[in-house]
Amino acid sequence: MSGTGRRPDPTTTARANRSWWDLNADDYQHEHGEFLRDVGFVWGPEGLDEADVHLLGEVRGRRVLEVGCGAGQCARWLRARGAEAVGVDLSYRQLQHARRLDDTSGIAVPVAGADAGRLPFRDGVFDVVCSAFGALPFVGDVVAVLREVARVLRPGGLWVFSTTHPVRWAFPDDPGRDGLVARLSYFDRTPYVETDESGRTTYVEHHRTVGDWIRALHTTGFTVTNLVEPEWPAGLEQTWGGWSPLRGRHIPGTAIFSCVRRPEQPERPTQS
Repeated sequence: MSGTGRRPDPTTTARANRSWWDLNADDYQHEHGEFLRDVGFVWGPEGLDEADVHLLGEVRGRRVLEVGCGAGQCARWLRARGAEAVGVDLSYRQLQHARRLDDTSGIAVPVAGADAGRLPFRDGVFDVVCSAFGALPFVGDVVAVLREVARVLRPGGLWVFSTTHPVRWAFPDDPGRDGLVARLSYFDRTPYVETDESGRTTYVEHHRTVGDWIRALHTTGFTVTNLVEPEWPAGLEQTWGGWSPLRGRHIPGTAIFSCVRRPEQPERPTQS
């Protein structure tokens, strides 16, 4: 059931989503594993492949962090191309699937269980940070997460992430024709919340407009250099939740922000 109008705090959001992904990781990997591949880097349900678009540039020899890595498919693809790639994820069960794919693929990815707002790495240690639908839609305090990404990324380093396209918020999450009719205000930032019968929050997904993302990135020390809105490709007939060929031909489903960390350190929040 959905908790209309509820605004869980960041701690409640993290707890709920950690539990949700631990419970649903098996089904997710079973349903989408073939599409994601054991060693593959797709930016979203449209199947946009990093091997084709090169949003991360040349990765050989570069230190790369994947935030919200799940089973580590993207980080594994990066390691196969010579990157020193590691991953973090909130879900212990997702990281168990990463260990499974290490064995089946023969490419081991170093991973850590961590909240995206508390990355267990030194300042400026990475050349690139990336996230393919990992963590960003599911965090309550996105500025805190972006500050952490900026902290662990060297000046001039690259930060590229994909998330649900903000315009999708106005439309029902329906792959059919009902999903083409706007029902909500694009400007309503009320998160989508699921609760159990006792009223306990079990899943949270947050909405930010394009302007919200740009302002948050600027505030935390990033310059946006590109915004990619993948078109639905001819020949892809797979439906993935609210993503489908019908909707994909009419409205964008994914937004990919490409950013560079500015040389100056972002301002840190003052302690009260």
